[in-house]
Amino acid sequence: MFSWLMAVAAIQSPCDWAEKGNLMTIRTVIWIFMTGTLLLGSVVSSTAACESDGEVQFLCGPVSPEDFAPIPESPWVVVSSMVDDGYLYLVDTRDHTATVWFPTDTARPQQDAMIYGECPGPLTSQFRPHGLYLRAGDSGVHTLLVVRHGGRESIEVFEVMVGDTSPTITWVGCAVAPEGIGLNSVVALPEGGFAATSPQAGNIWKWHTDTRWNLVPGSEDIGPNGLEISKDGQWFYVGGYGDQALIRLSRGKTPVQKTSVPVGFHIDNVRWGTDEKLLAAGHLGQTRPSIRECIQQRQCDGITSRVAEVDPQRLTARQIVLYPSNDLLILGTVAIQVGEEIWVGGVAGGDRIARFPALSR
Repeated sequence: MFSWLMAVAAIQSPCDWAEKGNLMTIRTVIWIFMTGTLLLGSVVSSTAACESDGEVQFLCGPVSPEDFAPIPESPWVVVSSMVDDGYLYLVDTRDHTATVWFPTDTARPQQDAMIYGECPGPLTSQFRPHGLYLRAGDSGVHTLLVVRHGGRESIEVFEVMVGDTSPTITWVGCAVAPEGIGLNSVVALPEGGFAATSPQAGNIWKWHTDTRWNLVPGSEDIGPNGLEISKDGQWFYVGGYGDQALIRLSRGKTPVQKTSVPVGFHIDNVRWGTDEKLLAAGHLGQTRPSIRECIQQRQCDGITSRVAEVDPQRLTARQIVLYPSNDLLILGTVAIQVGEEIWVGGVAGGDRIARFPALSR
């Protein structure tokens, strides 16, 4: 069996198909990545036991777990899935169980008309959630932002309340995306509102209750996929899918500052790890159409899932996970640290979350 520990190696240079001259092709591949998962429709889960693969263990149940949002100061992680009409799973990190959290028959929306008055109202069918972000609040009450593709292209907003038992989720509003802007990842902004990447348009958009949607300066044609924000709100950290690099983009500075950190694979999602480091997760294929074939046809020979730890201050990166595509983890998209493990989610029909031992620093 291939050992994922072979992955801890020097970061590779970007492959030839990600050259900037191929931006339109890159946008097309990313858009297929976003919508191709939807085309799979109802994916049949593997019936194999939830067994380990060497040192790699698994949490079984969530189908195509594309993104994660840990709930602060709790054992819970929110997981998105675009399979069928789409679900939000709630995962318990203590016993590694997963349950469908939203939508359910008991969901009771409570629209905040003051902030989201232009939202047409709740939609529970054709949910298809994608990117996630949880803004921490006070007294166990948080805000969950969800990129939605089904029924409308939007950011859906939920209130999450953590109590003595499992957290509750209540839909409170939405912001429908401008025409032709396909969204992917989302982050909350410290001044209010949020920002979201659009691989289809090749840029980043921000939304505020007073100004609605506006283009983020300096984000034009950077080929964004994943998105994270610095703790002080002064920097965006962008998953440059085509450039195979983490892009640091300034906020509120003139001129806009932009720096890239090569990682050697196509970054999907970006999440904060430990020690003020970022975890950039994604994948790499041997040829230009190989990722598209993996998503649409499950022909994934030569595809690998990867995670890099990036120091946003020193602008350095080191690869910490390299795992070949198989039925256990088909196409990696997101990574977070849970205790002494690195959890990796993916798409294309996989029915589990991979749990890698966290390497010593």
